[in-house]
Amino acid sequence: MNPDLTKQLKQQVGLAAAQRVTSGMVVGLGTGSTAAFAIAELGRRLGTGELQNIRGIPTSFQASVLAKKHGVPLMTLDDLGDTEEIHVAIDGADEVDPVKNLIKGGGAAHTREKVVDSLAREFIVVVDSSKLVEKLGSTFPVPLEVLPMAVTPVTRAVKALGGEPELRMGVKKDGPVITDQGNMVLDVKFADIPDPAGLEKTLNNLPGVVENGLFVGVAHTILVGEVVAGVPQVREIL
Repeated sequence: MNPDLTKQLKQQVGLAAAQRVTSGMVVGLGTGSTAAFAIAELGRRLGTGELQNIRGIPTSFQASVLAKKHGVPLMTLDDLGDTEEIHVAIDGADEVDPVKNLIKGGGAAHTREKVVDSLAREFIVVVDSSKLVEKLGSTFPVPLEVLPMAVTPVTRAVKALGGEPELRMGVKKDGPVITDQGNMVLDVKFADIPDPAGLEKTLNNLPGVVENGLFVGVAHTILVGEVVAGVPQVREIL
């Protein structure tokens, strides 16, 4: 897909998600290029007075920086009162299957994302059409956030499960990618994932694994940016 068109689709779907936020909401702020457009739109709406009294809970350092840049007030999960909730979370995905299961973690933020997205009353996933797949694992590996001391034993365990793990290395830096929690990321390619829910639990039961990028039964609404008859548009999958 043309990079300019991809950017346009991401922008449209990010804006569409941000338009669903109303005054007074607590919003989970996702990580990645599509979620970034949503954060910027929330800031714009706050600036014009169209939107008032919202608070964002960021899923990463990147989301926090963007929120501050665009004037979106921030809070933490600790700040939620006993009767408060996250009304909506807006986040991207690396793959979306036909029953709305996801693979996330391309930005190495999937641990915090899973916490925030799972707590939201509504989790809106924002993607372009290239992220839609028939089966999870078709185009993207399953990321595992792993304690540094456990990378070697987790690598062995994942291989025993039939996976092909690869330590994620940094770009424009020497050494591996380090998450916001100070851990490492193993990207695991599976030839087939017939039971995403079962694999999610199995991977998280490996000692040393903090969280994996399979999001099963978490997403409520998928907003897809796609081109129909040459015209970019947003389609909703409920």
